[in-house]
Amino acid sequence: MKLHNPFRVAFVATLGVGLGLVLIGSIQTLSTILLYVGTALFLSLGLDPIVAWLERRKLPRWAAVLITILGVLAAFAGIILMIIPIIVGQISQLVADIQDLVEQDDWNPVGEIKEWMSATFPNLNVDDVFGYLEDWFNSIDVGAVGEQIGGGIIAVGGAVLAGLAGAFIVLILTIYFTASTPNLKRAVYQLVPASKRARFIDLGEQITDSVGHYVIGQLSLGVINGVLSAIFLSIINAPFPAVLAVIAFFFSLIPLVGTLTGSTIIVLFCLGLGSPTTALIAAIYYLIYMQIEAYVLSPRIMGRAVSVPGAVVVIAALAGGALLGLLGALVAIPVAASILIIYRQVVIPRQNER
Repeated sequence: MKLHNPFRVAFVATLGVGLGLVLIGSIQTLSTILLYVGTALFLSLGLDPIVAWLERRKLPRWAAVLITILGVLAAFAGIILMIIPIIVGQISQLVADIQDLVEQDDWNPVGEIKEWMSATFPNLNVDDVFGYLEDWFNSIDVGAVGEQIGGGIIAVGGAVLAGLAGAFIVLILTIYFTASTPNLKRAVYQLVPASKRARFIDLGEQITDSVGHYVIGQLSLGVINGVLSAIFLSIINAPFPAVLAVIAFFFSLIPLVGTLTGSTIIVLFCLGLGSPTTALIAAIYYLIYMQIEAYVLSPRIMGRAVSVPGAVVVIAALAGGALLGLLGALVAIPVAASILIIYRQVVIPRQNER
């Protein structure tokens, strides 16, 4: 009997390790699908306060969900339709300028470069330099380079198609989760014993409301920054104010450093394609706006979400960004807020009862 116990323990331990490895491998295999599901759940919780507000206006849930989804889709479609014509127009202008240069009979870029180098560096043998460059160019395997470029283009095209397919899947899941949020909550609540169900429901509602208010609040800050940026950049005649306003909107969705990063990009854009005066005015404006957002807008808009200490926000955003990239940084703060709710209302009271 004593000989069988070690074997049994080793056998059970081996099965446990094997089951753990299978589970980890399954999670890695399904990581993309789990990411889609998590994103859809996060978005559905963010849309749920809007749906609930429409329901309080005597609308049936299906109509409230339909209006909410159509509103979100219309907003993103408007942004895309606003950006694409500008981008297409700028690309067409660039191609036309290049074509005009090529068609000029007196355009000789190599000769102009040689003349500039000869005037700037009189002691440099320009012909030898261009001879070396010509030999180096002839030594390049153009076919291999073409294959690498072609492979890169195919990879980028595949990534774009995969991203579009993923966005479509997330959209379908978001619509489903938003429409069936009460049923999903009810199914989860029924898994808890009846003696603890009321407390669990209270915590669950607080967590979901916190996530929803956080998403709506962050989106509201992005809209405010985008609209004000569009108005101000148009007033100061900044280059491509519509595109820069969209940049301000999307970067404002990123917690902590989003507004600062977007503002820096906009100022550099104004400096490169505009004038130093325009860039300076834009920099002063965004410095003032960031102070107003931090001390006036954010406390008022995000007041209904659970307050999270600054250190926890930084740690959560860094950890979420390291694990899941930009999406992880977005989701990390409401997750941290949810953990704080459990800590304050479950862990601490139990410790005080002992």
